[in-house]
Amino acid sequence: MPERERMIDLTAPTERAFLIGLDDPSDGRWPVQRSLAELAALAQTAGATVVGSAVQRRPAPDPVWYFGRGRAAELVDDKAMTDFNLLIVDDEIEPNQQRSLEKLLDCKVLDRSALIIDIFARHATTREGRLQVELAALEYHLPRLTRMWTHLSRTGGGIGTRGPGESQLETDRRLVREKIKKIRADLADVTQHRSTAARRRDQHDVATIALVGYTNAGKSTLLNAMAGANLFVADMLFATLDPTSRQVALPSGRVVVATDTVGFINKLPHDLVDAFRATLEEVMRADLLLEVVDASDPDFLGQQDAVQAVLDQLGAGDKPRITVFNKVDLLPDDAGTPPPSANACFVSACTGQGIDVLLGMVNEALRAQLVAVDTVVPYDRGELVARARLAGDVEERYEAGGVRISGHLPAAIASELSAAGPRRRRPARTA
Repeated sequence: MPERERMIDLTAPTERAFLIGLDDPSDGRWPVQRSLAELAALAQTAGATVVGSAVQRRPAPDPVWYFGRGRAAELVDDKAMTDFNLLIVDDEIEPNQQRSLEKLLDCKVLDRSALIIDIFARHATTREGRLQVELAALEYHLPRLTRMWTHLSRTGGGIGTRGPGESQLETDRRLVREKIKKIRADLADVTQHRSTAARRRDQHDVATIALVGYTNAGKSTLLNAMAGANLFVADMLFATLDPTSRQVALPSGRVVVATDTVGFINKLPHDLVDAFRATLEEVMRADLLLEVVDASDPDFLGQQDAVQAVLDQLGAGDKPRITVFNKVDLLPDDAGTPPPSANACFVSACTGQGIDVLLGMVNEALRAQLVAVDTVVPYDRGELVARARLAGDVEERYEAGGVRISGHLPAAIASELSAAGPRRRRPARTA
């Protein structure tokens, strides 16, 4: 046999994906074709080739087949025509629906949640990110177990190990629950470290802002433009998973910390939101949110609704916010000039257009959270003067008794400055 014929092909088979979704206009969601277009982008991000799609108009999924029984049977013909080996459902499906479709089509079946979790697993680079994705995957697969997790066990045998025992499926479920418990404990340690770092920032009176928004809206590019950083950016969904913080200098000279967070998406799996809660707590701690919106996307209003839903789920829906409409350089020339707004800014993170205006708005929004001060700090308390210089918007004037600080500062350091000021002597009593 020739040497070439004896070689084993180790190339991974190409996954040819076929997408299906339900059209139910009454549920208030995006149009199904728009949702399937996003699902196709997710599939391509995961490495699959989309070969077709199908839609059925019905008010609710079939409890067994997702599609109606007749339309589900037609998927067999779709498979023969397109030769797909992966079916992706645009909604989260029940385990019995997944098994029914897999048996009918003799191929792998994933739903939107499983696809997003797979993408997160591909892009997670830090230990924290990998733990969060693993937790979400385990919690997602727990009700779908079919002897998948026996590799997690250390099977024993011999005298003393025999007994009533448990079924293999029960064993697998127990192993997964134990694994989930361990990962949650590890993530609790991560949360503790984050809390310590946050307290350290609070002690130094450093204001924080968090960039939130739909995936691929340009958050990382915007942070690069604001901070002069060089974070990884890519025109793809979920390019950034791990939060990254950078210092940003405002026009007043005040230095703040800006954090880029994981992007949101329509129908974001609850397991992922829960798993990434430690990371998303940066949003909860932030003094100000920058909601980054892709102004060039025709469905940006739907994307804003999806972002608001996740923020509400986190309890951060009412935090102070500036809406940053990004990618205005991609708008057509006849798009018109957006109306001015005190809480909205129009920028291009790629070209730098509007960045100075945005920094000025951030400066004013954070200044509104400060308190007015006008006090004299003794010269031997120079560390307070340095903190005030970085923490707020102040002017310094040197006087005989010390440095007069006037302007606006966080309440905590303002009270420290007032306490450190020269005390007025009481007038001496006269006999």
